[in-house]
Amino acid sequence: MPDALNTLPSEYYTTDAILQAEIEHIFRKRWVCVGRAAEIANPGDYFLREIGGDNLIILRDRSGSVQALHNVCRHRGTRLCAEASGQLRETIQCPYHAWTYALDGRLLGAPNMSAVADFDKAEHGLYRAQAGVWEGFIFVNLDAAGESLAAALAPMTGKFEMWNLPSLRRAQRIEYDAHANWKLLAENYSECYHCPLVHPALEKLSPHDSGSNDLIAGPFLGGSMDLNEGHSSLTSSGGTKRLPLGRVCGADLQRVHYYSLFPNLLVSLHPDYVMFHTLWPQSPERTLITCEWLFDPQAMAQPGFDAADAVEFWDMTNRQDWHICGETQIGMRSRMYRPGKLQSDQELLPAAFDAEVLKALGHA
Repeated sequence: MPDALNTLPSEYYTTDAILQAEIEHIFRKRWVCVGRAAEIANPGDYFLREIGGDNLIILRDRSGSVQALHNVCRHRGTRLCAEASGQLRETIQCPYHAWTYALDGRLLGAPNMSAVADFDKAEHGLYRAQAGVWEGFIFVNLDAAGESLAAALAPMTGKFEMWNLPSLRRAQRIEYDAHANWKLLAENYSECYHCPLVHPALEKLSPHDSGSNDLIAGPFLGGSMDLNEGHSSLTSSGGTKRLPLGRVCGADLQRVHYYSLFPNLLVSLHPDYVMFHTLWPQSPERTLITCEWLFDPQAMAQPGFDAADAVEFWDMTNRQDWHICGETQIGMRSRMYRPGKLQSDQELLPAAFDAEVLKALGHA
């Protein structure tokens, strides 16, 4: 069995077999973050999301509930929605034979199927995945028998309430294509041992050895780092003219909080904005990453509002991370690679993340 005090063996980063096991036992069994509820503010609004090979329509139905419907017609399997996002009117209609579904997935109409013996519309609704909203984030679980979202995230109840996350709105989104295994990206996010060399601009604003971790085991990991005196946010200038979010005050005005919610959500909470990443493995050595910057909508409505200082700072930092993770991925392929010892203090969280992966795979 792999040793959690070391980096994982190379096959965990380079082989299809391990990735398929992760998809089956993690991405198809756990609650996965797919985006923000504000993306589908109105009934009929939808976007598509692929999880573990299943294409899902994430939408808001007429009752205001969020649904995750499999994008597969119950007749001949035709894809129902082709556009990545959009607005559905009253129904979802298959473009092949016009089977028509309500926004909650119920089959409403199937032309000429009344002549088919024992055909029951109630038995031919769209397949659903579990869906729920937490702190403004939409989560989906492909496992119908899995625990509820409330139960899964119970340890995080109230953790982020000072930032008033449900009210925040997106100012910018950037999608990245990283040539690295999804775990390398999550591990990298969870430590700043690399920051002095890889992120000199970040190190000037927030020392790599500042702050502390408060969640150090299990599916939720993270803590905070301090801002240097004279700086008030992680931006291109190190300052901000924006007011603090929600009820952020006191020492948190000089801190940035970083948390990973297993398996694919990375949340960074700054005094004046929130940034989050979602990770989407495409192959053992390639991951799509969506990064979004959230702000107070009242601040966004002010004349002269500009998110560029935060976006440009983290776009630079993100690209530095994806580059070094790509270089690590290349090294993982070498026949000379062997699991290396992790730094006991600054790489505690990557070790805990790996332990959660091993546990989920039954390799612990």
